[in-house]
Amino acid sequence: MFVAGCASRPQQPEPTPAPVTTVPRPQVRSSILGLTATELVGHFGKPALQVREGIGLKLQFRSPRCVLDAYLYPPPAGTGVQRVTYVDARLPSGAATDQAACISTLENPT
Repeated sequence: MFVAGCASRPQQPEPTPAPVTTVPRPQVRSSILGLTATELVGHFGKPALQVREGIGLKLQFRSPRCVLDAYLYPPPAGTGVQRVTYVDARLPSGAATDQAACISTLENPT
């Protein structure tokens, strides 16, 4: 019995690590990032809604197919022209939709 204790154990295969699944992050594909309020109005026309939020400004543009919110903030120094830093697109029902498709819909309202 003493000899059996010295024998090596059979090698156990190492467990295969579980595959890592990455959750795709939404990509900002907006061609309007960095635009000023004046440039947005020139691009889409008069906004349906304009809301001041602290130092920021939200401009909302609507079509029968989607709603686009563009959020403008000044540069980090706090002075200068407000520019679009974030864009949110959704269907009129509130469900998320593709930003590029919404922008295209607003650019070509036919």
